[in-house]
Amino acid sequence: MPELPEVETVRRTLQPKLAGLKFTDVQVFLPKVIRTPEPDEFKEILRDKTINKIGRRGKYLLLYLNNGYTLIVHLRMTGRLVYCTEDKPVPKHTHVIFRLNNGCRLQFTDIRQFGRIWLVPSSSVGDLAGYKDLGIEPLDELFTRDFLKKELRRRHARIKPLLLDQTFIAGLGNIYTDEALHRAKIDPERLATSLSPREVANLHHAIRDVILEGIDNRGTTFRDFADGDGRAGSYQELLRVYNREGNPCHHCGLPIARKKVGGRSSYYCPACQK
Repeated sequence: MPELPEVETVRRTLQPKLAGLKFTDVQVFLPKVIRTPEPDEFKEILRDKTINKIGRRGKYLLLYLNNGYTLIVHLRMTGRLVYCTEDKPVPKHTHVIFRLNNGCRLQFTDIRQFGRIWLVPSSSVGDLAGYKDLGIEPLDELFTRDFLKKELRRRHARIKPLLLDQTFIAGLGNIYTDEALHRAKIDPERLATSLSPREVANLHHAIRDVILEGIDNRGTTFRDFADGDGRAGSYQELLRVYNREGNPCHHCGLPIARKKVGGRSSYYCPACQK
């Protein structure tokens, strides 16, 4: 699933291309991806509306329109939102096409069909289920070492599932959580309340570092992720533990292992992450 760095990469590639453009037409080929409103109303509200800017919250993309509505996109597992010229062939698994007044199009494709799109009044965005309960962003100035220390002290939960909880920290997923825990030398099964002040400080630093590095390298692509231009990311080349089972740890040289934690595969170094 695209995580914060991937979604931010899509936002950054689409913002300069889409800002100021109008939707001239919308085609919906798979109605179930439109959660609200009904497809006909969805198309009518969007037609001839201008995109003012593109934002992001956690793993959600937000296209703010000039009519007081916001188009919200969640890519889920395999979704892509790509800008291209009309002469390009329409890819398989394209479920929505947004045509633009410059002769180009924005297309939503999704092999697994888990991605979702909402169109709601901007004043109601904060009421959207899933969105309204999002926690703090890891790059927010309020996400401090003291904040993390205070929150972990009162949560009796294993650290890996806790970091994946979007109501706790918005935007972290399996890849960047595993990478952060490895850098902080914390086993993914450790209880949050068991972390020492030094470990909390290391974790806070590691979370911010891996998120920033992921953004700088335009996200991680193993198979499905592409940015708003349809290009793959490159952070997979820098990963230290994720998807590297059996390969040597860059720090100690022992093999990276994998185990299930909270129902999710977790990659870690048994020697470095006690």
